[in-house]
Amino acid sequence: MLPQFDNTEVAFKYRSNKELKRARFLFASMGSPALTKIGMALTKVAIDWHLPVKGIIRSTIFEQFCGGETMEEAAGTAALIGQYGVGVILDYGVEGKEGEAEFDKAVPEFIKAINYAASQKNIPFISVKVTGFARFALLEKIHSKAALSPDEHAEWQRVYNRINEICAAAKHAGTMVLIDAEESWIQQPVDDLTDAMMELYNTDKVFIFNTFQMYRHDRLAYLKKSLDLAISKGYLLGAKLVRGAYMEKERNRAAEKGYESPIQPDKASSDRDYDAAVRYCLERLDNLALFIGTHNEKSCLEAARYMQEHNILADHPRVYFSQLFGMSDNISFNLAHHKYHVAKYLPYGPVQDVLPYLMRRAQENTSVAGQTGRELSLINQEMQRRRL
Repeated sequence: MLPQFDNTEVAFKYRSNKELKRARFLFASMGSPALTKIGMALTKVAIDWHLPVKGIIRSTIFEQFCGGETMEEAAGTAALIGQYGVGVILDYGVEGKEGEAEFDKAVPEFIKAINYAASQKNIPFISVKVTGFARFALLEKIHSKAALSPDEHAEWQRVYNRINEICAAAKHAGTMVLIDAEESWIQQPVDDLTDAMMELYNTDKVFIFNTFQMYRHDRLAYLKKSLDLAISKGYLLGAKLVRGAYMEKERNRAAEKGYESPIQPDKASSDRDYDAAVRYCLERLDNLALFIGTHNEKSCLEAARYMQEHNILADHPRVYFSQLFGMSDNISFNLAHHKYHVAKYLPYGPVQDVLPYLMRRAQENTSVAGQTGRELSLINQEMQRRRL
């Protein structure tokens, strides 16, 4: 039997009446682009001016989309949703830190998360961004194939060492690592580094995943090339499939610099490549593990249907579905209810440090056609069911 994504009783069972009302207020607010834009601007000013707004942010948008300010708080959230068969991906959501000292300091924080995740059966993953351990300009230079100075070669070696230390700890602990995709003009060194980690650590089981952004028109071909490389070198591919996160930035830069945009011409093309990539991976589970990261109900239903029709168990150890915490609970909890492996992205960190992440969630819900309306209609449906 296929999951029903309009079953709100299953979707929101873990949410109290108060939390449901808060979610309705937030998604109703995000339904207005003008209101969202003003709210984001005011929040940024308030934080920059050190105004006492942290409590308001924490009790609203932060609690909707984040697990807590510390790993221990995030673990409490993980334990709550774990009761309903939903796992989590621990995501230390601090962004924008620069400098070698900051990059070095981040490594033990991630290893701490890895070791904690290993002690909890409902935390199978942690998430890593290479830009949290490397200077953006260095990645850009490597991507452009420009010659590096001796100092830059040494700097890149330190980046490799940091990521390697994290991946080695992950394999030792039995925790899986999702390496995020970045902007297209720094992606190649990220891909190369991730391939190197997969070759080292994905020998008998998949511990390391690369991320393929299918809103790029070249990524379906690159996914196939990546699997060919893995097979030729004798390791398993970890394929995390997402649609993508930098569309406006990518298009603007391409227009500004006069090169062809790497982004698909329209949403239908992204959807077509995404679903084709999912199917391609499901047909090759002997050689890879698949992570289906999407809020698209149709894509999730098609994947579940394919699995059912081809006798792939719902709880197959090499297939995971994922959505962000605070969004698309109708997909996550209904999939988990039908025994599929599901993990929610669960960012954590100090409120002011995860603000860039929260801003993106607000923006995303405003800009993605139908996302906010769908969330709101499901929340209203559940509130009616509860007679609130």
